[in-house]
Amino acid sequence: MSNIVLLVVDVQNALIKAHPHNGQRVIENIKKLILSARDNQKEVIYVRHDDGKGTDLEKGTNGWQIYNEIAPNNSEFIVEKEYNSSFHKTGLRDYLESKDIDTIILVGLQTEYCIDTTLKSAFDYGYKIIIPKETNSTFDNEYLSGEKLYEFYNYKIWNKRFANVLPMDDVIKILVG
Repeated sequence: MSNIVLLVVDVQNALIKAHPHNGQRVIENIKKLILSARDNQKEVIYVRHDDGKGTDLEKGTNGWQIYNEIAPNNSEFIVEKEYNSSFHKTGLRDYLESKDIDTIILVGLQTEYCIDTTLKSAFDYGYKIIIPKETNSTFDNEYLSGEKLYEFYNYKIWNKRFANVLPMDDVIKILVG
């Protein structure tokens, strides 16, 4: 396959501690992808959100830290962001271009916020995007459950429009290939 990267967005302590929909399964799947990417010399890039002073995702706090079960190793790149898009006012696009990346495997939190915005920004920049099943999540809100939001975005909005939503086994094969 082409030049591919695994992009892990906003899997931070405060969000995991708040128990997103299907959270443990999502973490287990992300861990599998990270191990497969590392084992097959594919880069893993992390994105960490700073929501500002006094918030659960305030820079430097425990809640802001990347969740320890999927934490980056010392050589992995971390993108710091303050907006929903991992591309807006960050160096992510320049970094990906410098590595000749054309395909992004996108995972993380939250489905309808930072994953959706990052996916659409990446699409606009011409990247091919792969969303492995059960690797993004969110929370219930006053309109929809976390489960319904996950299903709506993954299968109604993204799949075969902005990205390919694929089974985990297929994505592992892509990383190995």
